[in-house]
Amino acid sequence: MDAQVLNYVFPNDMHPHWTLMIVLYTYLTGLVEGAFIVSALSYVFGFKSLQPIARFSLVLAFSWLVVVTVPLIIHLGQPTRAPWMLLTPNYDGPSMMAGFGYIYLIYTLVILFQILFVYRYEMVLFKATSSGIKHHIYSILTLGTNDRSKEGRQIDTKVIWLFGALGIPTASLLHGYVGFIFGGVKAVEWWFTPLMPIVFSFSAAVSGIAGVIVTYIMIKLFTKRVYEIKTETLKTLIKLLWTFFIFAFFFEMLELGVHAYSVTENWHHVKAALEGPMQWSFWTMQIKVLSIIPFFILMWLSLRTIGRIALMFWGVVVSIMLLMQVFFMRWNVVVGGQIMGKSGRGFTEYFPEWFDKEGILVAGLILIAPIVILWLLSKIFPFWESTTEGER
Repeated sequence: MDAQVLNYVFPNDMHPHWTLMIVLYTYLTGLVEGAFIVSALSYVFGFKSLQPIARFSLVLAFSWLVVVTVPLIIHLGQPTRAPWMLLTPNYDGPSMMAGFGYIYLIYTLVILFQILFVYRYEMVLFKATSSGIKHHIYSILTLGTNDRSKEGRQIDTKVIWLFGALGIPTASLLHGYVGFIFGGVKAVEWWFTPLMPIVFSFSAAVSGIAGVIVTYIMIKLFTKRVYEIKTETLKTLIKLLWTFFIFAFFFEMLELGVHAYSVTENWHHVKAALEGPMQWSFWTMQIKVLSIIPFFILMWLSLRTIGRIALMFWGVVVSIMLLMQVFFMRWNVVVGGQIMGKSGRGFTEYFPEWFDKEGILVAGLILIAPIVILWLLSKIFPFWESTTEGER
């Protein structure tokens, strides 16, 4: 066919409407879910090997949760109208984001109350020994209570378990709903599949667990407390990461296989996109470099007895690779689905500008914000239960 015909797209397809901010939004919600899973495995299911990192994972999830809606607000043309989406939802129209708003509010309350009960006893002690602003902060967070009794701590444990149990389905729903929104868009053949929520949920767990590993080791490294890193904790995190990654990769490939086997009327367009503008981002980076290589590294770390230093080094390396893999996956879904013109012929182009409202610089600041928030939270909530002796 003529090249001009192949490159033709409809005028309303000249550029993607969902940009880097939407990619970032889907990415951040995944980090929240994965970090919360780590804490839930300790508080709800009793994983003793994850106990040293349970509180840290919970606070880390909250630091990411705070900025989840920032990319959405930046993306909106009229951000001041956002609250009305929740107050006056139209369930018969396209306002499905109202559902996400409700889930986000519920999950924020769940994780916030769990943090307050996890730290309640220590905050009571801190309140008694602190003064000034910190004393007032601890007074507010403890709601004025001074209970240090054994019975009170037992009640705290039960409430922590309850909020953790409630948080597991809520966290899964938070990110699964994101996949549901994409999977329900019939107009984009790359998105329209019931596997989309499953793919988003498992890849979310991958990114969150990888984020926990990287921040856990980096904080210990920069504070010169590497000796406190528990080998068994790190080993468990890596095994969890490998397990969730197996499921995430399997369902991603299954989704692609369904598209290819079904050979729908739009498959030729999807195939052309994967072999054309998405070849580098999908096949080279997401699949070959950032999926296959990490798979074998994780298998090696999980099934073999690895030295402590090597485990930390390769744990950070493979976790960074999987953080990049999930980001590429989000990019390929969000942007890749939009570069295919409604004409079924040709593709549009998109690359974020550096200083645009939804550009690279703003995205970088949003990714840095949780680090700053985590640092501020560390001044109120101690991450680690106690100083441990170094492991030999």
